[in-house]
Amino acid sequence: MTDLLSGSLNNLTSPMILFFILGFAATILKSDLEIPNVIGKTLSIYFMMAIGFKGGVELSKTGITNEVLISTLVALGIGLIIPILSFFVLFKILRMDVTNSGAIAAHYGSVSVVTFVTATTFLESSGISYQGYMVGMMALMESPAIFVSILLVRYLQKTKTTSSRGEIEDLVRESLFNASIVLLTGGLIIGFISGERGMEMVYPFFVQPFNGVLALFLLEMGMLAGKRIGEFREVGVPLFLFAIVMPVVNGSIAVLLASMAGLGEGDQVLFAVLSASASYIAAPAAVRLAIPQANPSYYITMSLAITFPFNIIIGIPLYIQIANIL
Repeated sequence: MTDLLSGSLNNLTSPMILFFILGFAATILKSDLEIPNVIGKTLSIYFMMAIGFKGGVELSKTGITNEVLISTLVALGIGLIIPILSFFVLFKILRMDVTNSGAIAAHYGSVSVVTFVTATTFLESSGISYQGYMVGMMALMESPAIFVSILLVRYLQKTKTTSSRGEIEDLVRESLFNASIVLLTGGLIIGFISGERGMEMVYPFFVQPFNGVLALFLLEMGMLAGKRIGEFREVGVPLFLFAIVMPVVNGSIAVLLASMAGLGEGDQVLFAVLSASASYIAAPAAVRLAIPQANPSYYITMSLAITFPFNIIIGIPLYIQIANIL
């Protein structure tokens, strides 16, 4: 418990997290602080390119090893387990309707890139190593849960596949070729091809300013989370608890699977972070397309205003402790 409190305090006092809190507080206090949308999109593109490229460079050093293949199996297993488990809890235990259960499960089965980036920064500051190919695992885990959750909704609603063929094709295209997947995967491939020589060429852009850009991005995320605070009443206590408890359950499952697969502590923690995070970029776009009847106040408020702050302030140190225990 002491280590957890110490880790949470260290994380809470980092400049990046404090800028998130500043953005959140500024919105609550109704400040006129504003970051133009074009800058927010530019920051998102920067992060996708940077983490994809750096992961590719690290993968070029190790090559496609047995550990990479084992991690891929773990990622796919988690991508199947978590959305099904989340859907079961929402539909059977919390008694939510099929549509919203599927929409929320899609978000909690998918991943948050910003939470992942924050976790890597925390691991580096804590001296905990991890493998660069984990960026590839993040890209791999972003889409499967969305497909699984929507298929569950389709099955339980007894919707015929033939009647929604065009919709499914749009969903496949949106999930596989959305901006985050293209930039992450493309950056990974470019980094793998160019290797360390390529890293030397872009080091001043992708590495040195990374934490500063992250601070600016988290400032904007804090402002977005603050804007959703007024929708807590719509979410309700059961879903609020789900948004905090379910990430810990999912993260624990991921640590257990990664530990059984023989992966290192840093990789276990990142699998936990990926499994515990909730998407608020790729999943909302796919859900709006495939399940338009679902209530955005539920899944966006839960993922962005509850789970995201919980993970970056408390969750990341907690998952390190879980990895140590298991």
